[in-house]
Amino acid sequence: MSVLLCLVAGAVSFYVIVYYGVFRGAKCLGSVKLTGKTVVVTGSNTGIGKATALDLAKRGARVILACRNKERAEAAAFDIRRETGNSQVVFMQLDLASLKSVRSFAKTFLKTEPRLDILINNAGMMGPGRTEEGFGMAFGVNHLGHFLLTNLLLERLQQCGPSRVVTVTGLLYRLGNIDFPLLASKKDLVPGQSTWHNFQAYCHSKLCNVLFTRELANRLQGTNVTCYTLHPGVIYTDLCRNLSLWLQLLVKPFAKLFFLDPEGGSQTTLHCALQEGIEPLSGRYFSNCVLQQVGAKGRDDALAKKLWEVSERLTNLA
Repeated sequence: MSVLLCLVAGAVSFYVIVYYGVFRGAKCLGSVKLTGKTVVVTGSNTGIGKATALDLAKRGARVILACRNKERAEAAAFDIRRETGNSQVVFMQLDLASLKSVRSFAKTFLKTEPRLDILINNAGMMGPGRTEEGFGMAFGVNHLGHFLLTNLLLERLQQCGPSRVVTVTGLLYRLGNIDFPLLASKKDLVPGQSTWHNFQAYCHSKLCNVLFTRELANRLQGTNVTCYTLHPGVIYTDLCRNLSLWLQLLVKPFAKLFFLDPEGGSQTTLHCALQEGIEPLSGRYFSNCVLQQVGAKGRDDALAKKLWEVSERLTNLA
């Protein structure tokens, strides 16, 4: 019995050390109030997007839940209004897998909303499929949709400055690459739709997020708009809802034990959106609420510029 108790105690101690030492993230300590400010959060009907929107609503912001699923988003908006007492939490339709939908969202937003102070490009997905325009789903949703959305809203952000653009990436950007010839021929950064290809596509799209933010900062120099990208931590959300059932069953038990919950995963997003004094760090990458150095590919200005120019052509902005 004593041996069993020792084993149990050892297992619990190991879990506590790993969880609090490796997986558990820092907290955003800022006390900034956002009364009179407007924030757009994509993918905010669940997970870290909803947790982010909830915190911003508590601070008094008008929060736009920019989501694809109307029923789930309206339920999330209701939950947030009820919990915060903030009636200025509303849903607006946005499907990042459709550039037509992105343009429609931007047109409606610019017509009905006089302000935009913070844009949070939070939505992300991993899985198979193609967007409405035929792009690979991860590239189309995680990068291209947000690229177009940001550009369409940029003038309003500049009018309401100082303002910020915050884009959620992930540590897996380090495994990403951008194959422009493949993108030109396949409209994707991977050649197939297997589980491995889906994982690779996700990594590539996260590198796109880092490079997009870097080039955006270069183009915004001298303006009152700053931008940041971040790794939110290792989080248990429904990001992998499009993976095969056996992979979900494999990941879920480990994820529930060790990964951050959505509130914990929203902290670095909130830090980048709210922390005072980080304006000189525009274009940089944060993790665990602190500045981090990105890998060499994420610092490649020539690659970032080329990705921007290609993305302009793909979204008909050029």
